Amino acid sequence: MRLTVLGKSPAWQDAGGACSGYLVEDDESRVLLEAGNGVFAKLRLHADYGSVDAVVVSHMHADHFLDLVPFSYGLTLSPARRGEAGAPAGEKPKLFLPPGGVATIREVTSAWGSGELIEAAFDVSEYEPDEAIAVGSLRFGFREVPHFTRTFAVEVTSIRGGGRLTYGSDCRPGSDLVDFARNADLLLLEATLEVPDPEPDAGHMSAAEAGEQASLARARRLVLTHISDELDLDGALDDARTEFDGPIEVAREGAVYSL
Repeated sequence: MRLTVLGKSPAWQDAGGACSGYLVEDDESRVLLEAGNGVFAKLRLHADYGSVDAVVVSHMHADHFLDLVPFSYGLTLSPARRGEAGAPAGEKPKLFLPPGGVATIREVTSAWGSGELIEAAFDVSEYEPDEAIAVGSLRFGFREVPHFTRTFAVEVTSIRGGGRLTYGSDCRPGSDLVDFARNADLLLLEATLEVPDPEPDAGHMSAAEAGEQASLARARRLVLTHISDELDLDGALDDARTEFDGPIEVAREGAVYSL
């Protein structure tokens, strides 16, 4: 199984960068995990978007789903993706949204009169917190984590073998994430904040907190993501290393991790 970082920015994009987006694939299946601002263009650098079997979205904040809009236009309007009769060619890719996600995408695209744009391009469904999803040979599991809206960490494995990826999405530190990420081979955690937020209802974490979560989970490898190029990235690594003694990197666009 391979993970390719398409976008690692927080809610505001890095210069020339993209928000959250990760391509997960094995020799049989290809899934886009998150579709934030700028991710569709980055996806096209690495794969034919028509070959994507499914998209999985962790929560309905714009920096995690907004590029479903250009993706949908590509699938429905691009001459390369349409059959002779003008209808979209091939089966629709699947789109898995968190509970309430369908209403959100309809509300967003209805603003310019295209309320069913995304549903015309994708086979859309909402997953349940305890649901396991199969996309070809890839398997996805979910765990709700604390954020400003309903949000789910995501676990990915392949029946073809390899390791286990746990993606924490956006969240503050907590035992649910630690339990879900236990012994993950690759733990992808946000490091949005320069310093921890002291508020009990915080929605993000710092690099040091990400390191602590990885240590508590006994993860084998930690990749910091959802972090701005305006922060001191070397300092973020140093902060994480004070809490976690395993391999640590800051995500960069185009980086590929094999599991």
